[in-house]
Amino acid sequence: MDTLPAPLQTSSSQSAAVQQKGKAKDVAPESCVICLDAISERAITVPCNHYSFDFLCLASWLQQRSTCPLCKADVSQVQYDWCSPDDFKTYKVPSTAPATSTGRGHARPLVPRRNRPRPPRRSPSPTPDIALVRRRYVYRNELFSMHVGTNRISRYANFTPHTVAASPDLQSRARAFIRRELRVFSFLYPDAAEDSETASRRVGNAEFLLEYMLAILKKMDIKGPTGQAEDMLQEFIGRNHARLFLHELGAWLRSPYTRLEDWDRHVQYRESLPTSIEDSEDRRSRPATVKPRSESNHAGPSRPQVRTRSYRSSPYQRRGGASQPDRIFRRHDPD
Repeated sequence: MDTLPAPLQTSSSQSAAVQQKGKAKDVAPESCVICLDAISERAITVPCNHYSFDFLCLASWLQQRSTCPLCKADVSQVQYDWCSPDDFKTYKVPSTAPATSTGRGHARPLVPRRNRPRPPRRSPSPTPDIALVRRRYVYRNELFSMHVGTNRISRYANFTPHTVAASPDLQSRARAFIRRELRVFSFLYPDAAEDSETASRRVGNAEFLLEYMLAILKKMDIKGPTGQAEDMLQEFIGRNHARLFLHELGAWLRSPYTRLEDWDRHVQYRESLPTSIEDSEDRRSRPATVKPRSESNHAGPSRPQVRTRSYRSSPYQRRGGASQPDRIFRRHDPD
C-alpha cells in the first residue's frame, strides 16, 4: 500500500503554493522555470522541494525523465492543487531509469493521491450502460458531433482557457464529461477479475489524465490551429481519438446543458447511435463499409496541418521509438 510522505518541513514552498490561488490580480505572477510563462497551477517536487514549476510543464517533463529540472535530483512525488498546508494532491512519479537485464517491466505512470482520507472507489459495473455503449460507438466509428452555432436561441457559448480557469462551473462540467469519456477506453479502468494493485494502477491512469486534461483546458485553446492540446493528449489515447475527444469536450462545454443525460439526448451525429446494447453488438457484427476519405471525415473539424514547438507540448520528448506514455498505455482502441 502506498504511503504519503510527511508534510514538508520547510514552509516557503507550501506558503507559495497556498497563497498563489488567492494572489492579488495586480501582482505580477511568478514564471515557470520550464516554459517561462506564468504559473497557473503550482507544482512542488519531492524531496528536493523546488516549487517554481507549472503543473502541466512539470508533468510533461517527468513523463520523459524523473529528475528535477533545476537540481537534477530524482523526483519521487509531485505535490499540487494546494488548498492548505495539509490539503493537497500528490502524484507518485515512476522512475525513468533504464531497465536492467532482469527488470523487464514497463515504467509505471503517475498515480494521483490525495493527502487526506478518501472513500473506497467502486469498480465500474461489468455490464456497461447504454450511455457508455453509445460513446464507445462514437469513438469506434470516429463520429464527430454536429456543430451548433452560438446564439441566444441555441444558448451555446464559446469559451477560452481564461474562462475555464475562472469558472468553477465549467471545471465541474469538464470533470464530469472527461471522467465518463475516459471510461470509453477499458485499459484505463479495472474489471472485476483484476487484482487490487492492477485495478488501482488503472484508476490512477484515468485520474492522472483527468487532471492533465483540466490543466490543458486552463492553459490553451483545445482546438487551436497549432494542435498543442491534440499533441499532448494523443500520446495517451492515439491521434484520432485525441482529436475526437477534444472536439466532443468542446461541444459539451459550449452547450447550455448541465447534465450529460440532457446533452446525450440532443447531440447529433451523421448517423444514428445504438439504442441498446443488443443494437450495438448487432452493428458491430456487420461487415465494415469502407467510405471515401472525404466522406468519412466530413463531419470532423479541419485545421491546418501546422506544428509549432511549444514548451507546453511535451518539450522534452525523446527522439526515436515510442514515447513514454505510449509504452505505458499501449492500447488506444475502445472495446
